[in-house]
Amino acid sequence: MLKESFNSILIWNPGENGTIDGQGAPWWEKFHKGELKYTRPYLIEIMYSENIQISNLTLVDSPSWNIHPVYSSNVIVQGITILAPVTSPNTDGINPDSCTNTRIEDCYIVSGDDCVAVKSGWDEYGIAFGMPTKQLVIRRLTCISPFSAVIALGSEMSGGIRDVRAEDIVAINTESGVRIKTAVGRGGYVKDIYVRGMTMETMKWAFWMTGNYGSHADNNYDPNALPLIQNINYRDVVAQNVTMAARLEGISGDPFTGICMSNVTINLAKKSKKVPWTCTDVAGISSGVVPPPCDLLPDQGPEKIAACNFPTESLPIDNVEVQMCSYRRKYL
Repeated sequence: MLKESFNSILIWNPGENGTIDGQGAPWWEKFHKGELKYTRPYLIEIMYSENIQISNLTLVDSPSWNIHPVYSSNVIVQGITILAPVTSPNTDGINPDSCTNTRIEDCYIVSGDDCVAVKSGWDEYGIAFGMPTKQLVIRRLTCISPFSAVIALGSEMSGGIRDVRAEDIVAINTESGVRIKTAVGRGGYVKDIYVRGMTMETMKWAFWMTGNYGSHADNNYDPNALPLIQNINYRDVVAQNVTMAARLEGISGDPFTGICMSNVTINLAKKSKKVPWTCTDVAGISSGVVPPPCDLLPDQGPEKIAACNFPTESLPIDNVEVQMCSYRRKYL
């Protein structure tokens, strides 16, 4: 389903719930066999539009990404259930891409890829277009994705990602919690990210940042285009049965800075790594973090437990109410 250049879009089911079946299995099979000569379709894609509401739906077996609002503003995705086999390729749940004022809430996602992936363009093309994803709210999200993240920022982030607030997140059997993915040549930025109130069960990494992720759109990318990663905040996080607390890998000569973690408890699995934290080319602080983080995130003591404060002021999308429209059939 593709919609382009609309002022107001409402996709919802007037009953208790409606289902869209993407019938993705033949697409996945052809993808694995290398038989496709073109990109698999997304289940819902909306481009160059504003005032969008997608709610009260179940999406099943998308060939690729499930919901992809791109170059749009004032987007609400609410009350969505997304179901795909955890081995299905690239079945991301919700991917806001170069969008302003987006709210994702009350969603349940089982996916073969990231449950929410925040994007804004790839390499020199994203830099030239210059449209960031900003003012994004994610809350009351439940995610199951054994091979990917609950929330991923990037790796296509060349237009920039900022002002993201995520809270009340539940992760069950995921590879990682909130993951930042970028690389030399991406340019752009990921900054002013605030996460609080995450509960996670069974995962490889609670925190994962990667500065050498993925390939490039083509060979014309600028090797001097370095991403800016700064002001990344996590607080009030509990994780159980975790293989490794964190894998934080910045870029040599371009460190990820302003990382803040407070009131974080990570209970390691019986077969966990001997060294629970891996940190290179990052800088920040911590307070009340168990197990103790790496030296690059020095503990500020219990009096700083309120560090990494979540912003108190609301974003514009917080003040937009979900519309409940009536629908009535007329019979002759």
